[in-house]
Amino acid sequence: MKNLVIVESPSKSKTIGKYLGSDYEVVSSKGHVRDLSISGKDGLGVDIENDFTPKYSVSRDKKELVKELQEKAKKADKVYLATDPDREGEAISWHLAQVLDLDIHQDNRIEFHEVTKNAVTNALNNAREIDMDLVKSQETRRILDRIIGFKLSKLLQSKIKSKSAGRVQSVALKLICDREAEIKAFIPVEYWEIKALISVDGEQFEASLVRFKDDKLELHNQQESDDVLNALGKQMVVESVNRKVSNRNPKLPYITSTLQQDASTKLHFTSKRTMSVAQRLYEGIEVNGSYQGLITYMRTDSS
Repeated sequence: MKNLVIVESPSKSKTIGKYLGSDYEVVSSKGHVRDLSISGKDGLGVDIENDFTPKYSVSRDKKELVKELQEKAKKADKVYLATDPDREGEAISWHLAQVLDLDIHQDNRIEFHEVTKNAVTNALNNAREIDMDLVKSQETRRILDRIIGFKLSKLLQSKIKSKSAGRVQSVALKLICDREAEIKAFIPVEYWEIKALISVDGEQFEASLVRFKDDKLELHNQQESDDVLNALGKQMVVESVNRKVSNRNPKLPYITSTLQQDASTKLHFTSKRTMSVAQRLYEGIEVNGSYQGLITYMRTDSS
């Protein structure tokens, strides 16, 4: 019998399948297989009056897939859960363990941050238990999404015909409103600068006047600027030269936010396009006749 490895992405399953050989079958869950039910009071899938106990159900479009995975898991010698190395991936592994009747206290969770042969084989040699702290963290986030989203969405739909809302959109809207209020309350202040173009030994550089008569210089209109300029005269004397050594550190590796920022400013990519390209590079593309992942996992700001 073969060992069964379950990943999230079909593309990734093809790449990893080529690394592991005939003793392993690599299949995809295509993301989440379960979600909070929409039954019960208010359709929340959460029993608010009983310690916020969640109730899960297999997604309608995943029932056939789950049935196939259950059949494969029963025949396999060992099942490895190789979902993405983040909180969401940990939760998907837990849901898979539930529907496949796997022991969550067994070492069946493997994690790798790059889709390369060395990374995958090393992960198989270091399988661990499912991290229930991460699972509970994701579960809490999802419950908040459902409670806030279902209740707030209905209100917004009735008031402004908004499609949906949730813990992210509602907080983002609050931040936007606060920022807009700050912009409207801002009182513009005029300021002027005095700069000199200085030539030394045939080389020119620009210098800014920052102090005048031992006081920090603040100019608010042209008259003040003209008064200081007239008082300066045309002769300038260099009183001292300060030399110092400065260190320049290389830029940090990309994380989700900086990747999206640079892709937007330099390539004019939307966030969706950026993450789609990055996902393909992570999952693996064909290079010199073989599939290989080209970047480390990018859907997290922790690494």
